[in-house]
Amino acid sequence: MPYRISVDTGGTFTDVVVTDSAGGFTIGKALTDRQRAFASIEAGLAVAAEHLGTTAAALLADTSVFLYGTTRATNGIVERKIARTAFLTTDGFPDILLLKEGGKAEPHNLRMEYPDPYIPRRYTFEVRERMNAEGAVETPLDEAALRALLATFPTRGIEAVSVCLLWSIANAAHELRVGQLIEEMLPGIPYTLSHQINPILREYRRASSTAIDASLKPLMQKYLSDLEADLRGAGYQNDILVSTSFGGVMHLTDVVQRPIYLVKSGPAMAPIAGLSYVEAENLPKDVIVCDAGGTTFDVSLVRDGAVEFSRDTWLGPQWTGDNLGMASVAVHSIGAGGGSIAWVDSGGLLRVGPQSAGSEPGPACYGRGGQRPTVTDAAVVLGHFDPNHFLGGRMTLDEPAARKAVTQIAEALGQTVERAAWAIIAVANENMIEAIKELTINEGIDPAESVLIGGGGAGGLNIVPIAQELGCRTVLCPRTAGALSASGMQYSDIITEAGASKLTASDGFDFAGVNAALASIDARLNEFAARLAQRGITDVETRYFVEARYRFQVWELDVAVPSGHFSNQAEVDALVSEFHRVHERVFAVHDMGNAVEFLNWRGRLIAKVRQQTLEPGKEASLEDLKPDRIRPAYFGNGWVDTSIYLGERLPAGTEISGPAVIEEATSTLVVYPGAVATVSAGGRYIVTPPAEA
Repeated sequence: MPYRISVDTGGTFTDVVVTDSAGGFTIGKALTDRQRAFASIEAGLAVAAEHLGTTAAALLADTSVFLYGTTRATNGIVERKIARTAFLTTDGFPDILLLKEGGKAEPHNLRMEYPDPYIPRRYTFEVRERMNAEGAVETPLDEAALRALLATFPTRGIEAVSVCLLWSIANAAHELRVGQLIEEMLPGIPYTLSHQINPILREYRRASSTAIDASLKPLMQKYLSDLEADLRGAGYQNDILVSTSFGGVMHLTDVVQRPIYLVKSGPAMAPIAGLSYVEAENLPKDVIVCDAGGTTFDVSLVRDGAVEFSRDTWLGPQWTGDNLGMASVAVHSIGAGGGSIAWVDSGGLLRVGPQSAGSEPGPACYGRGGQRPTVTDAAVVLGHFDPNHFLGGRMTLDEPAARKAVTQIAEALGQTVERAAWAIIAVANENMIEAIKELTINEGIDPAESVLIGGGGAGGLNIVPIAQELGCRTVLCPRTAGALSASGMQYSDIITEAGASKLTASDGFDFAGVNAALASIDARLNEFAARLAQRGITDVETRYFVEARYRFQVWELDVAVPSGHFSNQAEVDALVSEFHRVHERVFAVHDMGNAVEFLNWRGRLIAKVRQQTLEPGKEASLEDLKPDRIRPAYFGNGWVDTSIYLGERLPAGTEISGPAVIEEATSTLVVYPGAVATVSAGGRYIVTPPAEA
């Protein structure tokens, strides 16, 4: 039976999902090995293979496609574990990465210093050259000086080079020549040219994309090549696809050339899974997807059946972090996963995160040397996690170690251990609720009108109180919640993007210039499509978008463009009307009398390779189902005898009233008092929260 394997390597766990031709899902989970990715993958495969009655080697040999996602690129950026990268920019513009976009969260705090730039100033070098906005040469490229500069890079220990020259998007001749000289003088050193990776207006975002991509190349190229070598050595011989920030997958050979596509690639898969599940359950297609892992809590959106994208992706705090500079699935991440550490600040306030215990040493209850209290430890103290049945019984938790860790918080707050653990969960909940509000209410979306997906290994732990606070009446928790991102890869398409800049306005639309920009986009996408056709993938479609704004506005909104060519004014008018509609939705206001400016155009090619089946549903049963066991659990007002059910034994149609806990092999759903969980025909849990707290 041919299998499809998808893997998501996170900061704490590595999730492995195996699907068969009938749509059956088998999940394996293992602690992430930070030294070599395949060690964790092999451990997860062994778990899945055991369930399937085979071996990991036999499973790989009978697999038709391997899909992979990782947080390695994102973590590398945030932790600055990147290559020593040189940044080459036009003479007179060395502060692009330092000044960023000039914003800050506290505008009246004059003591706030500029954060360090992504690439240190000592590795920022000015190149004597200048193009103007029309593409004419103002100052010729000084090749002699550039050669002298490049000759110093080996002694400086430079491992990668990023090149972002002013107005290279109007005329790329100088950037291309710089690339030729790098190849000539520094053979083997990877480099990125800004007009190739992200040809947009807005100098900082283009420079940031270029710097991030170049800095990741040595790290991720080795990481992916090692993974491929290990897979081939283990007997796998078919295609390797890698998830990307676009919410799709690409062949490994293509991603190696553009490692920036790997940033946020894991979390970008969660809304793909969420959309597939709500469609299967015939639920409303406005969806808030929560993915609570061991390290982070990720929130993403689906609006009217379409995954929300953003071109404003910050890694770290807005304004002071680093901007990805290009389109990605809109994911808001905070440090509030199961491994997030609880602590009391100098003012006596309880905090949770953003620090995480990760997988090494992990929460105290893992018994791997961790001593600081985490959300997972709190759940053990409260009885929401059964120490003897964690991960389907494959991992035994150390309850005394968890209580000892949480006691630190209890003593600092002057509370009992149970009240301290409950407070840890409550603070983590509030952090998650604020993250959801930032992505929904701040964008004009009412959470109460959306379906809430409880994903991630820790997602079901607190999804009920989160839904209650937000007013959501429908919560969907899939059985594959513990591997939501890896599951999303099973339903994803191959997706890539290309862009071009052309500034024009609705009251003087440049048909020739815009059509030329769209034609350049088509040329690059068609080249990619031709490579896919060689692999037998021919079912493709292209969608077009433009960043638009009212005249004199500072920021743009993304607007869908009907086609890749403009023939008449009526098509322009239709695009303007769509912009008014989007502006009204986001800001609750529109200005019909103002001209609309269009800046950056892009095309997204989507190649259909989606797995069409979901995991098989469960058969309905009218049997009187009894809980597997009953154990006390704490729910704020004291200990309550709580029914514990094994998810694999629950038939379709089962209704479970809280307080109860439903244990899956890779996740746990806590049904709070007053809530009701129903097992759907597809085997997923549809939870109705209590009407009142």
